[in-house]
Amino acid sequence: MTQGKIPFRSHEDVRSLFGTRDRNLRRLREALQLDITLRGDDLFLHGETQHVERGTEVLTELRGLIERKGHLSDDEFDRIVQGTVAFAQGGDDSIEVFHKARRVLPRSPGQKAYVQAIREHDLAFCAGPAGSGKTYLAVAMAINALRQDLVRKIVLVRPAVEAGEKLGFLPGDMFEKVNPFLRPLLDALGDILDYDQVQRYLDRDVIEIVPLAFMRGRTLNNTFMILDEAQNTTITQMKMFLTRMGQSSKIVVTGDATQTDLPENVESGLHDALRRLRNVPGIAMVHLSGEDIVRHPLVKRIVAAYDDGPTGRSVPVRANPGEPTASEVVPEVPAVSTAGQD
Repeated sequence: MTQGKIPFRSHEDVRSLFGTRDRNLRRLREALQLDITLRGDDLFLHGETQHVERGTEVLTELRGLIERKGHLSDDEFDRIVQGTVAFAQGGDDSIEVFHKARRVLPRSPGQKAYVQAIREHDLAFCAGPAGSGKTYLAVAMAINALRQDLVRKIVLVRPAVEAGEKLGFLPGDMFEKVNPFLRPLLDALGDILDYDQVQRYLDRDVIEIVPLAFMRGRTLNNTFMILDEAQNTTITQMKMFLTRMGQSSKIVVTGDATQTDLPENVESGLHDALRRLRNVPGIAMVHLSGEDIVRHPLVKRIVAAYDDGPTGRSVPVRANPGEPTASEVVPEVPAVSTAGQD
C-alpha cells in the first residue's frame, strides 16, 4: 500500500472539489480505486502504487482548475476524471499538452478516429454536430505538436460570419470588431492551457488567432493551422485557405454542415471540399455523429430532436438543393475515411 498527499490552499477549494453532499468524493474513490481522506486542508490517498500515482495526477489537475477558475463544474469534473481513467485503461490515445498532469483524451470511437487521422495526415477534415469535440481536439493536437517541436507556430482561423442575425456596427479597431467571432477558439485554448501561458504565446506570436480574410497571400511553414466553422466559408475562401500550407505544416478543417450561416444561394466551401477532395491521396475525412457529443447530456438530445423530421425520421440537411448531404459525402461507418484509399 502507498500513501499520497495533495495539499489544498483552503477548505473552500476542498468543498468545490467534493461537490454537493460529497458526491464527487464518492465518484473519485470509485473511479480511482483509492481510499481518500481529508485532514485539515490536505487530501491523503491510500491504495496501490499505480492507483495513487494516477489519483495524484487527477487531483492535481482538479485542484489547479479550481485555483484558476474558483469553481469546478460537473462537466469539467467528468472530463478530467473519465479521461484519466480511460488513459489508464488504454492509454495510447492520449494527447499530452503542457501541464505535467494534463492529458486530453478522445471519449468516443469517432473522436479516437479523428485524433488518429490528424496524427497520420497533413490535411484532415472533420464534419460533425455541435459538441462533438471537433475544435477542442484539434486545438489539443495543435498544442501537442507545438510541445513536441513538430511545428513552431499555431494559427487558428475562423470566418467572420454572423450566426443568423445582423450585428450592425461594432465599435473598436479591426481586431476588436472580429474578436467576438474568434472568441470560441480562445475559450478552447483557455480550457487546455493556463491563461498566462495563452497570453504569452499570443504576445510572442507563437499562437495566432485570425479571421479567414486575413489569410490571403500568406504561406505558412512549420505551422499547425485550424480552420473552425468551415461550413461558413465560400468555395473561393476554402481554396484560398487550403493553399496557405507550406513545408512541414498541418491543416485541420472542422465544421457542422447543418449550421451554415451563408446566404441561401451561396454553397458552403466545406461541403464542396468534402466532395471535391474525397479522392485526393493524403487527405483524411472524418464524420462525427450524435454519439460523439460530449457536452451537457441535453445537447445530444437537442441535436437528435432537430435532426428528426415531423414523422420522427432523420431528415438530412442539404447545403444546396440537389447536392449530397454531409452524411452522403462522408460515410458514417467507418468514422474515418482516407482519401485515395478504398
